[in-house]
Amino acid sequence: MNTPVASRRLWLTHTAAVLTACSAFAAAPEAIPDPRHIATGWVIPSNHYADQPYIVKTDDGAWLCAITTGSGVEGAPGQHVVSMRSTNQGKTWDPPVDVEPAVGPEASYAVLLKVPYGRVYCFYNHNTDRVPEVKREDGGVYKRVDSLGHYVFKYSDDHGRTWSAQRTDIPMREFDCDRTNAYGGQLKFFWNVGRPLILGDAALCVIHKVGAMGAGFFAQSEGAFLKSPNLLTERDPAKITFATLPEGTVGLRTPPGGGRVSEEQSVVPLSDGSLYCVYRTIDGWPACSYSRDGARTWSTPAYKSYTPGGPRVKHPRAANFVWKCSNGKFLYWYHNHGGRFVGELGANGKDGRSPYDDRNPAWLMAGRETDTPQGRMIEWSQPEILLYDDDPYIRMSYPDLVEENGAFFITETQKTVGHTHAISPALTDGLFSQWDARTVATNGLVLNLSSRKALMPARTAMPKLPALNRRDTKSEDQRGQDLRAGFSLDFWLKLDALTPGQPLIDSRDAEGKGILVATAEDGALRITLNDGRSEAAWSSDRELLQAGKTHHAVVTVDGGPKIITFVVDGTLCDGGDQRQFGWGRFSPDLRTPAGSATLAIAPAVQSLRLYNRALRTSEAVGNFKAGVQP
Repeated sequence: MNTPVASRRLWLTHTAAVLTACSAFAAAPEAIPDPRHIATGWVIPSNHYADQPYIVKTDDGAWLCAITTGSGVEGAPGQHVVSMRSTNQGKTWDPPVDVEPAVGPEASYAVLLKVPYGRVYCFYNHNTDRVPEVKREDGGVYKRVDSLGHYVFKYSDDHGRTWSAQRTDIPMREFDCDRTNAYGGQLKFFWNVGRPLILGDAALCVIHKVGAMGAGFFAQSEGAFLKSPNLLTERDPAKITFATLPEGTVGLRTPPGGGRVSEEQSVVPLSDGSLYCVYRTIDGWPACSYSRDGARTWSTPAYKSYTPGGPRVKHPRAANFVWKCSNGKFLYWYHNHGGRFVGELGANGKDGRSPYDDRNPAWLMAGRETDTPQGRMIEWSQPEILLYDDDPYIRMSYPDLVEENGAFFITETQKTVGHTHAISPALTDGLFSQWDARTVATNGLVLNLSSRKALMPARTAMPKLPALNRRDTKSEDQRGQDLRAGFSLDFWLKLDALTPGQPLIDSRDAEGKGILVATAEDGALRITLNDGRSEAAWSSDRELLQAGKTHHAVVTVDGGPKIITFVVDGTLCDGGDQRQFGWGRFSPDLRTPAGSATLAIAPAVQSLRLYNRALRTSEAVGNFKAGVQP
């Protein structure tokens, strides 16, 4: 364990490094002209390890952030909880205050709740008994001891400037998974990342119970809830009571036939008093459930879908959180691919893979309530890329959303650096209005052959599209400069046959440089980009096109995250059941889409728009709906 002096020295050393990084990041918005890049965010200070930077707004107007930190890696001795305040929407932070000290038992994974009279509660794991190791279900042991022991809280009555000396235990009722763990329930495994809720006169906390440690660290898990009828008004912590829900001895698990992992539950209230809960699995899809009686009972879990009974949403083993916004709609963070974990790879993966990979980029979708025979449920928009890093291996997760004066901010962490980001209003506005969008985007429109009734020309002049990178002539070593530019192709088409290899839109020159959109196998579309030095290609999902039917497609080459997307008939390709990813990456070395001065257009193409920027998904959906009669 670190001594208080050593811990403080480590903190100051790391903070100095962070401040140095901050000075570099201060210029980042000019150097990186894309607010979705995580380096454009404002750094949240930490003592090396940084997890769950969660925020509440205090009654004196500040933002109060709790974060799990430590001088070592995740789960190392000295891991503890601190808080800090910001009075400028996360741009800078006051010095951190220990909720628990680094010299104490491991304290981890804090969440905050402000009650109506202004007190702020901080709930977290605490290894009160200083358990040194835990048994795995295969007979081995883990030395990591940050997800067990006691679930506790402290509180602050001065808006997070100080915390109560007293730490209060929250009792948890045993479930089957507790009784059958390696200790017969004498030691409980659990943690929490879900934001607490106020439900009328009650408070609801989330807990993720673990029945077995093993493959992927948590080998079996399920969700539960701690509901207090008097936390909102009772000021004596000894008199605060909690009930463990749901009723019975089994928590929220995967849908029937699913895997053993169902964890990191995130819950929001609906306007009719129902609760919606979404959580991660290892099955390739997140699971969800509804409660109509205040978390006492829950509907049979189902894999999350875009609409009730519709196509499933894809997501790996990573945090996926939902928040209710002041407009009554919802925002949902996830990673939009079907990553699965099968077998034992160990903490980092015996073959270099991890069960927790591919958390970059982060995607955002909006939700709205809809009436069903089962009661109110949530339907979801098509998603947008919210945040990314240039290195695909960087993982961002454990976000929190803050809404203030009509603006949205989000936090995230890559485990060693946390950030606060202002979300572009165009992105959230587009998501919230996607259901009603029926307007063709005009910003960046450089070619508009949009009359579907008129005869399309077989050839037309090719507009100039932006280069993706170029030589930086201002740099001494003449290095490359990433322009983070992009473009989109929007077209309606009607194919007589689905024969693969039919050129549809072709700007290639005699050397093959340029853009080709063509038909691909099994009713798919494929774009190929060639700059004479390298080539990139990606296909849409299969079986989307039908011969003799008119379809709409938007192909976007996004030079920020270096991702190609297809939106076909208003739906963004996510790979479906065919493949893990429906969106694909292209090389950052690809220089330009420029090819021939002439663009060839096949007779199957009925209209064509080219944009000299990457359209957002919501714009692509709006373009589709603008061409469809209501």
